[in-house]
Amino acid sequence: MTNLLLIAMGYLLGSIPFGVILTRLFGAGDLRQIGSGNIGATNVLRTGRKGLAAATLILDGAKGAVAVMLARHFVPELGDQGAMIAGAAAMIGHCYPVWLNFRGGKGVATLLGLALALAWPIGLAFAAVWIGAVLLLRISSLGGMLGALAAPIAALALGNRVYAIGLAGLAVIVLWRHRENIARLRAGTEPRIGGKKEVV
Repeated sequence: MTNLLLIAMGYLLGSIPFGVILTRLFGAGDLRQIGSGNIGATNVLRTGRKGLAAATLILDGAKGAVAVMLARHFVPELGDQGAMIAGAAAMIGHCYPVWLNFRGGKGVATLLGLALALAWPIGLAFAAVWIGAVLLLRISSLGGMLGALAAPIAALALGNRVYAIGLAGLAVIVLWRHRENIARLRAGTEPRIGGKKEVV
């Protein structure tokens, strides 16, 4: 029962579509009708509102972090397992929100937030790989995917099997959500940052 409550709490928290809410509140239109139609920060940036994009990135990351912290606060007896369950549920909620017919974001920011809350070295490794790959390769989607893959490796290096297994499963979801990007990467047609078009 406790696990089910953690899943419900994490999912509902993660399913809050901050990108959609912020763009509507500030008159930037329906985010689902802009660019790629994705509800994440990258698509918010296509509205030309950098502040809204930054706020979306932070809030989407916060969903994962808050879910982890709430689990640790209210059910500390579950330890790492409870924190991982709540964080994973938040990311799934972000990717598949019931309010938007299960059409959500790609999970990178939320995964980073929950990784930082689980253990800051894991989140730091995630962020370093993500940012480093983007700066080096100038492909946003590839940076996010590589960062997601770095998280379970970092958890394994720290000796935490619970986090490593959970984060590996979430990395698979990130890859699945980026399947169109992967197809374009294989075809050599994935746009780079600064190009005419970028669909992430």
